[in-house]
Amino acid sequence: MKRLFFGGIHPKYNKEMSTKVTTFHTIDPKQVVIPLQQHIGAPCKPLVNVGDKVLRGQKIGDGEGLCVPVHASVSGTVVAIEPRPHTSGRRVEAIVIDNDHQDNAIPAVTNDLPLEQLDSDQILHSIREAGIVGMGGAAFPGNVKALSAMGNVDTLIANACECEPYITADDSLLRTEPEHVLEGMQILRQVLKPSRLVLAVEDNKAIAIEKLRGILPNYPGIELAVLPTRYPQGAEKQLIQALTGREVAPGQLPVSVNCAVFNVSTYAAIYRAVRLGLPLTQRIVTISGEAIAEPQNFIVRIGTPFHDLIEVAGGLHDKTERVISGGPMMGFAQSDLSVPVIKATNSILCLLKDENGAAENPVCLRCGKCVSVCPMRLQPLYMYRFTNAQRVDELQRLNILDCIECGSCAFTCPGKLPLVERFRKGKQMVREANAK
Repeated sequence: MKRLFFGGIHPKYNKEMSTKVTTFHTIDPKQVVIPLQQHIGAPCKPLVNVGDKVLRGQKIGDGEGLCVPVHASVSGTVVAIEPRPHTSGRRVEAIVIDNDHQDNAIPAVTNDLPLEQLDSDQILHSIREAGIVGMGGAAFPGNVKALSAMGNVDTLIANACECEPYITADDSLLRTEPEHVLEGMQILRQVLKPSRLVLAVEDNKAIAIEKLRGILPNYPGIELAVLPTRYPQGAEKQLIQALTGREVAPGQLPVSVNCAVFNVSTYAAIYRAVRLGLPLTQRIVTISGEAIAEPQNFIVRIGTPFHDLIEVAGGLHDKTERVISGGPMMGFAQSDLSVPVIKATNSILCLLKDENGAAENPVCLRCGKCVSVCPMRLQPLYMYRFTNAQRVDELQRLNILDCIECGSCAFTCPGKLPLVERFRKGKQMVREANAK
């Protein structure tokens, strides 16, 4: 049974812009920049030195604790290990590799064992060593998330909603390689032992749905849930409620209601790591928006600079106002197009005008629209007020840390308040206060 979550909006989706080109293009960049911080947790330490020759797929950075390794996405020579611009807006230590265009790779160790003979510890080890993180945007280490869910979940969910406007990377994956996603789900089922497996997709992905229905009989035990298109359907707490009726309490994680949610690109990466012995060195990236000449989806090597991808897609319009890493609702505007594609980059959005941006002199009209659309049942107008007043005690009372920064409030605000920007600041204030 499908259930509606509270709030949500229906923006113009504009997804057809990037799906007109039905085949993937790949690019071979002259140089890649591999940040040592591409995941939630501790940054990697470099395992190579300037001047070293590396192979595609070679581990070049790793660390201890909450950390997963990074790998070379091309073969070539390490020319620098230094801070470089990052999509977060910071400068992050990175390994810079000049591509020799030979694409020499480390030998891949394949695994053809029957599914029931796959060992859970070995699967988790393969996920970790492949550097797999949540590829829907969260970038949490995949092996740690799976380990925390072992013995604690009865429902395993594949998230293919991709509800944010313009982005079609996951849709393109399901159109071309749905088997990789379903194989990845079966592999993770061996680890988590859930009683229910669900692949959730919104109903605006007709071609992908048709493909899935055609091959699902080959994957017994996996059900397809087609949900009505609604933003932010792909947020994991809202998706869990829509599929199971369970609500994740404030401050809690999906495992608290016996659910685990992974993005479909993450499942495909798990399949490639466990079965094909391939680390995470590339991903599908949507490049779209009115300011790009040829919107489409690319298979992109991790570390490819944004400007290289934009150039191959025909270049930017002269009146481009904004380039965003991610989508228009939750993405981050970029001031430097030398930033590289990282593991969590699913889209580069190029806009002529930021329709949802804040006004020069924003004013709260106290209309309450932000409250009616907030999927987390928060009170954005008061969160905005108390962030500006630096009232950390009130922000904690209002559960600001439960804000998922979906942007529904800002989208519907007639006063054009910079709500998400303020909430990010407010959440940081609360975290700093809690740390003290």
